[in-house]
Amino acid sequence: MKNQHMKKTVVFLLLISLFTACKKSGDVPGDVIVNEDPATYKEIASLNLGGLGSAEITTFDPLTKRLFAVNNGTANKIDVIDIANPAAISLIYSINLSAYGGYVNSVDVNNGKLAAAIESATKQNPGKIVVFNTSTYAEEKVITVGALPDMVVFSPDGKYILSANEGEPDATYTNDPEGTVSIISVENNYSVTTLNFASFASQLTSLKAKGFRVFGPGNDIAKDVEPEYISVSSDSKTAWVTLQENNGIAVIDIATKTITKILPLGFKDYNLAANAIDPSDKEGGINFNPWKVFGTYMPDAISSINYNGIPYLFTANEGDAREYTGFSEIKRVKDIALDLTAFPNAAILKQDIQLGRLNITTTMGDTDSDGDFDALYSFGARSFSVWNGSTGDLVFDSKNELDVKAKDLGVYDDNRSDDKGAEPETIILGKVGTKTIAFVGMERADAVAVYDVTNPTAPVFIKIFATGDAPEGMLFIPASKSPIQQSLLVVSSENDGVIKIYKADKL
Repeated sequence: MKNQHMKKTVVFLLLISLFTACKKSGDVPGDVIVNEDPATYKEIASLNLGGLGSAEITTFDPLTKRLFAVNNGTANKIDVIDIANPAAISLIYSINLSAYGGYVNSVDVNNGKLAAAIESATKQNPGKIVVFNTSTYAEEKVITVGALPDMVVFSPDGKYILSANEGEPDATYTNDPEGTVSIISVENNYSVTTLNFASFASQLTSLKAKGFRVFGPGNDIAKDVEPEYISVSSDSKTAWVTLQENNGIAVIDIATKTITKILPLGFKDYNLAANAIDPSDKEGGINFNPWKVFGTYMPDAISSINYNGIPYLFTANEGDAREYTGFSEIKRVKDIALDLTAFPNAAILKQDIQLGRLNITTTMGDTDSDGDFDALYSFGARSFSVWNGSTGDLVFDSKNELDVKAKDLGVYDDNRSDDKGAEPETIILGKVGTKTIAFVGMERADAVAVYDVTNPTAPVFIKIFATGDAPEGMLFIPASKSPIQQSLLVVSSENDGVIKIYKADKL
């Protein structure tokens, strides 16, 4: 018994020693809980990388304690920022990307590897994922992927890199490449498989009936689908990809490298009091009321979590229209014909102080094909939503709370009321103490909303705070990987080129 007791004591002391060593090195085990108050996030540092287009997306490498930030301001590059002391951050290097093609659109890090998504100089041509060493910045691999890689992410286990290749057309809409998703096997010398959506052509009628949009010239689903953003499950088996313009989410089996289904997202009824919007920038105020209009979710960013065995998807429902010289779907309500049976007060509704200024799509709403509109569909849903990742069912929507909270803070931009309101663009999840927290970035309100989503079916609003101009990207650094063993929120804003770091108070 005495020997057993001594062995237990030795093991206990070894564990304490290991934890202390980890803590000193900044490598705190992920299951260590740092009690923090998510209602107290406040700015502790900022860094201007050069103005418009200079700070869009960031990623963090815990091995080097460096941020890597996309910068397409004056030259295409990735700026490297030392955040060993998050309260005193500094630019220490820039990785020049001019030799690789056009703009760099996204970055992600895993185990000392930095992956960058770079479009071709002619963005309808195949793009590249370029992998760099995070310590030396040396190029490790160049992988060809589909046209316009807009988002890149490592799977949590580091075995795969996934790229959402948006495949946008040229201005005349005569060169429209396929929208694709590339899956890169890191362990197999970065071999790549690029998937398209051609196999879903036979399902198009049923998908459209549920709110999926295929509407560009040619009506070709392989070319019309435009992958935007990716979230990978914690077990690295499944990926969900937003198809923003199409109003859907694709589900991918990573091991078999197949797109298993498309989840159409349907529409949001703004005629319900809880969904009330302000559709005009000319009525002399910010006034939320029900209107006979539908919102089209069209999410940009997506994050995911498993809760009680069910995958839940969190989407920022920004909305995005196609507007090219060769094809445009946008018109204001005052510039279209309204069906007088559906809208008997059409003349009043078309006034600027009513619905006249609201941007809608002309690709839906003329249900009887007689040239006038029987229903109105606007862009985005002015909200964030939670979806069942297996069935695609909507389990929560923030209704009009983001717009209302932005107004209460004094940051709601009424000049955007006729378009997409506060315009939620990005959403990320993180563990803050024992709670799961969602951060929602709003591009036009220049703000972030914070929600407790510990129960993902019933998010609870915590706070909203102002950020830089047009927050494009957000990054959550958990306490277990943070240089200071406290969680950090990094917000990068594309209009002013400023990166801001926020920290919560310990409890």
